[in-house]
Amino acid sequence: MRLNLKKLTPIIEWGSLLLSTGLVCFFLIVILYEIISKGWSALSWSFISELPTDGMTKGGVLSPIIGTVILTMITALFAIPFGVCCAIYLNEYAKNTWLTRTIRASIRNLSGVPSIIYGLFGLALFVQGLHFGTSLISAGLTLGLLSLPYIITTTEEALLRIPASMREAALAVGATKFESIKDVVLPASLPGILTGVVLTLSRAAGETAPILFTGVAFYITDVSVNTSQEFMALPYHLYMLSTQHQSIEEVRPLAYGTALVLIIVVFLMNLTAFYIRYKYRKNDQ
Repeated sequence: MRLNLKKLTPIIEWGSLLLSTGLVCFFLIVILYEIISKGWSALSWSFISELPTDGMTKGGVLSPIIGTVILTMITALFAIPFGVCCAIYLNEYAKNTWLTRTIRASIRNLSGVPSIIYGLFGLALFVQGLHFGTSLISAGLTLGLLSLPYIITTTEEALLRIPASMREAALAVGATKFESIKDVVLPASLPGILTGVVLTLSRAAGETAPILFTGVAFYITDVSVNTSQEFMALPYHLYMLSTQHQSIEEVRPLAYGTALVLIIVVFLMNLTAFYIRYKYRKNDQ
């Protein structure tokens, strides 16, 4: 019996895609079930609104939540303007020369640099070089540097999707190049840019290695919003409860509760991005 390869090929391709999707969904469900089932019991209003007490064996995660939110805001304020402007220049103004191609290749290579390297760079530049000390501002700027390559790359990809005919139409009716970018290109590419930005910030909010060198603290007994001081953050708080605490078994429920809170924070950030995208698409229609 001879096999009909023409008929088998689509089945194999479809099966491979279905298998890959199934495996990803399976592991995602297992991870979420593990965290939610073991962290749900620790989740309560007091857990969210109280400070850690008794060496982090009791209390809540208010100070790590506030630290993570402010850290993400500093990262966004630094990375978004520079990243978007750099992408606009590379895509709309820069000529396709060897220098531009080298810059693009360098930016993409920076996306693959381990985050701990950014931590060491932030330690040398912001903490020691600029004398910011181990603080919120040093950690936020370091995460901003880490986020820049992703924001530049995703913004450039969003700009590339806009047809050249839209730019030419704007120029044909008398608009300057800057006006065509501001009034035509950027509004059309905004959903793609926002998606890339929010996904990048979500990743930054969960980073531990860069802030380990630049400002995060093991345990602080009050809520600090001073950018020149050390702070607590959810990912590092989770790391300490899971691996470094002297009573790991005692604080394990708190660790799962912290992981669940971190997932909820990231989920809310992504939900905000989806809402903004929906609003812009609705306005465009």
